[in-house]
Amino acid sequence: MTMIVKKTVVTVLAVGVLSCLGAVAARAQDTELSAGDTAWILTSAALVMLMTAPGLALFYGGLVSQRNMLSTLMHSFFLLCVISVQWVIFGYSLSFAPGGLVGGLDHLFFRGVGQEGAPLAGTVPHLAFAMFQGMFAIITVALITGAFAERIKFSVFVIFSLLWATIVYDPLCHWVWGGGWLGAMGTLDFAGGTVVHISSGVSALVAAIMVGRRAGYPRRLFPPHSLTLTLVGGSLLWFGWFGFNGGSALASDGLAAQAFVTTHICAATTGLCWALIEWVHRKKPTVLGAVTGAVAGLVAITPAAGFVTVPSAMAIGLGCAAVCYIGVNTLKPRFGYDDSLDVFGVHGLGGTWGALATGLFATTSVNAAGSDGLLYGNPGQLWAQLVGVAAGWGLAIVGTAAILGGIRLFTSLRVTEEEEVTGLDLALHGEAAYSPLGSGVETQAHRSS
Repeated sequence: MTMIVKKTVVTVLAVGVLSCLGAVAARAQDTELSAGDTAWILTSAALVMLMTAPGLALFYGGLVSQRNMLSTLMHSFFLLCVISVQWVIFGYSLSFAPGGLVGGLDHLFFRGVGQEGAPLAGTVPHLAFAMFQGMFAIITVALITGAFAERIKFSVFVIFSLLWATIVYDPLCHWVWGGGWLGAMGTLDFAGGTVVHISSGVSALVAAIMVGRRAGYPRRLFPPHSLTLTLVGGSLLWFGWFGFNGGSALASDGLAAQAFVTTHICAATTGLCWALIEWVHRKKPTVLGAVTGAVAGLVAITPAAGFVTVPSAMAIGLGCAAVCYIGVNTLKPRFGYDDSLDVFGVHGLGGTWGALATGLFATTSVNAAGSDGLLYGNPGQLWAQLVGVAAGWGLAIVGTAAILGGIRLFTSLRVTEEEEVTGLDLALHGEAAYSPLGSGVETQAHRSS
């Protein structure tokens, strides 16, 4: 009997040890870096970079006059440089390091950000996750520039961009994605409806009002100088958005595929509906209308992409077409603000609608890590989305007004009337986008040759 007991005890202990070892091995396997996930995140980061330059640069550049083409391109391209450096020095830390209302200083100069698994995406290197998120910070600031295109000082643009990224974007990113209070209360934002589009769109409205109208607005028309470039830029935005939303799954898996498909079908639905509304309202569907609608649809699906079904994505696209069309064609003329390239109408209103629609259409049948929305029996999710929207609007309004108000204490926000008439390309950069040889415009390329 004693021998039997001893054998039983030994067997139990052996099984226990093997179970513990198996559990440790399983955990190690769970956090092991995945080549597929890493490749997808790196590709997605490159796609999001493509969205800023040349995507957004061409989309905005085609919408302004040709004498302001280069200055508009410069906004997007220069931000690739400026915000990338800010992100490495302290932006990532303020966004994703542990902290209170803002992240701490644990990751200054990417300290502790290496080839190991990322805290929020264990199957991809921390470096890959950090730079993927950095591309979001870049394009968010770049979106705002469409509101004050053709009239802001370049020095003011640079100072504003750095301060805005630090005071508005980084804290809001921390609140939602970096372990802050909005994420803790259950606010859903798959890829940036609140963090990216509400923050940039609402800030754009404040900036447009504070910088002031373009000379001659609204009596004078400001037609796009190249809808061809705008269409190319819009198409590049659509292409890059598959990385923007699909990459936010943080893995190469079924959720990434879900986000990929909902992104595409929402954009297509909104572009189609916008063109049809315009056809009825103005008797002709336009290229500008179709591409604006598609971009608005991409904005609206961003917070919901990994939380909703494909039919729900179509419903979100339909609602977005109505909301953003009214914003661009009714609210803007009625209130008279000069949001040059309709950043608020597309991103501010589109992001707000998308965030609220997430509270309606979200379902755990698509993403068990989320929660059901109102239409699936959970009204609390809509409340969480309302709180997130209010927080995003509030921080954007207060932060942007404070930054521009502070800058205005030391210098004017906009160029002189003479520089505005001349065009910012020549006045601020000494170059011209379409300068024929022999025009007398001296560029760096001409001088070096």
